Amino acid sequence: MQKELRLKKHRFYTVYKYSINGVDLKMTILRDSVTQPEANTGKAFSDIARNRRGTPRTRVNQLLHSNPNLWRGCDMAGQGFHGIGTGYHELDDILPGRGWPSSGLVEVIARHSGMGELQLLIPLMQSVIKQGKWILCVAPPYLLNAPALTQAGIDIDQILIVKQDTPCKDALWSMEKAMQTETCGLVLAWQNWLPGKVLRRLQLAAEVGDTLAVLFKHNDSKYSPSSLRLQIKGSATDNRDFSRAEVTVIKARGNFRPLSAQFSLYPKTLSA
Repeated sequence: MQKELRLKKHRFYTVYKYSINGVDLKMTILRDSVTQPEANTGKAFSDIARNRRGTPRTRVNQLLHSNPNLWRGCDMAGQGFHGIGTGYHELDDILPGRGWPSSGLVEVIARHSGMGELQLLIPLMQSVIKQGKWILCVAPPYLLNAPALTQAGIDIDQILIVKQDTPCKDALWSMEKAMQTETCGLVLAWQNWLPGKVLRRLQLAAEVGDTLAVLFKHNDSKYSPSSLRLQIKGSATDNRDFSRAEVTVIKARGNFRPLSAQFSLYPKTLSA
């Protein structure tokens, strides 16, 4: 067997040519200078190489900041500013996008009604009313306090209520129709025993209709398809102060571990 090796070096690659028993073989190997240019290749080439390496990362970052449905698994909550401000800085700090999602289904779990779950939504309701849109409240367990809502700057004429004794099928129909209406800015519903199939249907309807729906519940659904699940309870540090609450993010798109915040539900900025 006769073997002959011929070597030909180029600037960015090396060509190895073999001749074994009269058969010619050729192998090309890229040199390290392609990914890590040497100093003698010139500053201009080094700058171009760095720009090319940085371009994909820049494009990915732009995509992540422009689309709230995309995120890095290593990112913590609070990245980006694509959310709707909650009116509570402590809550914004633990939510992905630093606020409520613009659409989709949100679940608020409270062990009992009247723990401040509706007060948590007052700033959002104010924002919806200012946009000239109306709010649908489905099966509230108590009469809404009209004077308190008016004092908070919420026009009660822009609130529609589906009574608690309405059949569940009709209540769900009202929710879906409201989500498909452009003039509806927010759907609030009190429903405790909806199956996962119905929750997925509501989540899809909210996303397609580009409307935010908030579902108040007493029990948590571990495998719920909602985009955000919160739990609200009284402050653990001061049980005598009913104006303070502790809110825990159980699940959120863009967040991989529970986060909690304690704050006053009646700050001066809301009561003024």
